[in-house]
Amino acid sequence: MENFISRRWKRASDESADATAIKLGAVKVIVSTAQHRTYAGPPPEIAQRIRAHGSVLDMAFTQSVYAPLLNGQRRDGVTISRDVVYGNDPRHRVDVYQPQATAAKNCPVMLFLHGGGFVRGDKAEKENIGQYFARNGFVVAMANYRLAPQHTWPSGAEDAITLYQWATSNVAQYGGDAARIYMVGESAGAAHIATATLVRRFHPASGLHIAGAILISGVYDVELELRARRQFGVATPDPRNEPYFGSDFSRYREMSTIQLIDAAPFPVLITYAELDLPQMQVQAGGLFTSLVTKHGFDPDLQIVRGHNHLTQLYSVNTGDESLTHLIDEFLAKHDVAQA
Repeated sequence: MENFISRRWKRASDESADATAIKLGAVKVIVSTAQHRTYAGPPPEIAQRIRAHGSVLDMAFTQSVYAPLLNGQRRDGVTISRDVVYGNDPRHRVDVYQPQATAAKNCPVMLFLHGGGFVRGDKAEKENIGQYFARNGFVVAMANYRLAPQHTWPSGAEDAITLYQWATSNVAQYGGDAARIYMVGESAGAAHIATATLVRRFHPASGLHIAGAILISGVYDVELELRARRQFGVATPDPRNEPYFGSDFSRYREMSTIQLIDAAPFPVLITYAELDLPQMQVQAGGLFTSLVTKHGFDPDLQIVRGHNHLTQLYSVNTGDESLTHLIDEFLAKHDVAQA
């Protein structure tokens, strides 16, 4: 079966490289160009509101902008199995999104961890991710994990590995291929995926065998965030990091993923939003630099244009491809079934 991403990029590359316009329902969306491939950005009025709002973390604003679009998002062609148990904790629940098309089998698998500043968040809030990628050929496992302050570092990485081990044994019954697992996280979820995949002591005894990892605007250097609170505008006490990493700041270096990397190279995509929080932009560059210069990786580093930390994820499955076209390109390049 031809890879869905390959088909998508073939269609895109047949189009003009010039910026054009397309329709998303009654909304006109500007199409941008990236390496001679076209993709749909946010509707102009939404793009203007996001840019005017600036580099902020504002959930109320984000939900007010995207609620109308997400309420009407596509939900066809997808079967959902909700609250499947993957571990021993009450938070160890996963929603599995399956493509319905032709009773799909041997599909690539995406394991996704949501964000929420280590202290909040729920898989249901990112239904749009599961809907989009399942409709396009993936088995998507959207998981909850244990939250701070009840559960501290490295519980998130441990839960990511528990999810991976569940997936290797169970995704086949949902039509997934355990040899084609991608681990994906955003914000706090990206921090957990980074630690779980880049630090060998968290890997299963049998090894971690994934097709790639996608890290969207994550925390990879908590020591840097501590030492640069003034520059980043981080509050004291830090309402995100201290509940998870604790208040013994002398230990922050030993809990910073960027200081712990020792895994063998595998495909990695690191992204951050054009209007992301400053600390997310700096840490994305720092992780990229460390992987390239110290650890032999060849990661991709991409900017999600026209979005801030929250809106980039909320835009998925609304017709806006600002984030998904970057993920799609990475998946197409590293799909082991196409190698």
